[in-house]
Amino acid sequence: MINGRVYYSFRVRRGDGKRIKLPDDPSSNEFMAAYAAALAGNAIKPVVIKPVERSINALITSYLQSTEFRDGLRETSKAGYRSRLEIIRREHGHRAVVGMTKDRIKEKILDPLGGKPGAALDTLKKMRILIRHAIEKKWLQLDPSLGIKRPKTREVRAWTDAELAAYECRWPLGTKQRTAYELMLNVGTARADVHRATWTQIDGDGFEYARQKTGIPVAVSMAKGLRAALDAAPRKHVTIINTEFGKPFTVDGFSGFMRDAITEAGLPIDCRPHGLRKTFGRLLADAGASAHDIMAALGHLSLKEAERYTREADRRRGGRRAIASLDDHKANRLSQTSFDRLGQQAKK
Repeated sequence: MINGRVYYSFRVRRGDGKRIKLPDDPSSNEFMAAYAAALAGNAIKPVVIKPVERSINALITSYLQSTEFRDGLRETSKAGYRSRLEIIRREHGHRAVVGMTKDRIKEKILDPLGGKPGAALDTLKKMRILIRHAIEKKWLQLDPSLGIKRPKTREVRAWTDAELAAYECRWPLGTKQRTAYELMLNVGTARADVHRATWTQIDGDGFEYARQKTGIPVAVSMAKGLRAALDAAPRKHVTIINTEFGKPFTVDGFSGFMRDAITEAGLPIDCRPHGLRKTFGRLLADAGASAHDIMAALGHLSLKEAERYTREADRRRGGRRAIASLDDHKANRLSQTSFDRLGQQAKK
């Protein structure tokens, strides 16, 4: 190592002073070829591959240093962005930005993710962010991703009433599995909000928090189910939900904890923790809450997201009204038919 940089070389015998310089990357094909040649006694000059100018690799580096990324995203969002961008860099960093076309993005970048719709959708989203950055830098003039359809993903669904009952039967009040469940069901918190929820967020008959994803403040009244769960939960730490070692959960640790609890309750694999937030919205809509109230309770950024719940509730209510009307109509027809028959018999 010289000045903090690692150099690789090959020497057959100690003491003879003769070294053969090897390429810098020991995992590369060039390194292995140079090592094999040196071992055979035939030193070869390392092949130097110049980085592609304006490559996807260079574009990712530029974006990560941009104000948009540095100041425009929360730290939790940055971690998710970096994770996906590094995968794109590893798999496609060598490709030239100017060479990106609609067909190449589909065939080279998205098609290999067939069977992984979630990864494909996230990759497309990040590619479009990179493309916008490339247009700003004038590396591209047009968006080559236009016309590419978003991969269809299976949306997280709300829990059914039977599934809610099964979970509550398995995890009674006083268990942290039930406490976490009641928080998600009666406050609508996402996993990133629940795992760090503290007792200080309880304000009399209400619960207040700021969504980790958006920073939107949310204040809701204390539902009876949540009040009962919190009254039964031990208060030994600052955070409400903790590991067996008395430490707050990480986001991924909390997800695994809830996944195990759901499995032990005998619920299906598509019954996911985030579905409890969807259930909260469904129950609010079924209770007749307005789209504005649902938007406030869930901390949504736009009314459009909340209106989805009210539309679904309207359809359910409409379906029930339709069947009730049909039953009334059938009953009236039967009554009329019976009345007509009695009239005919009386005439005879």
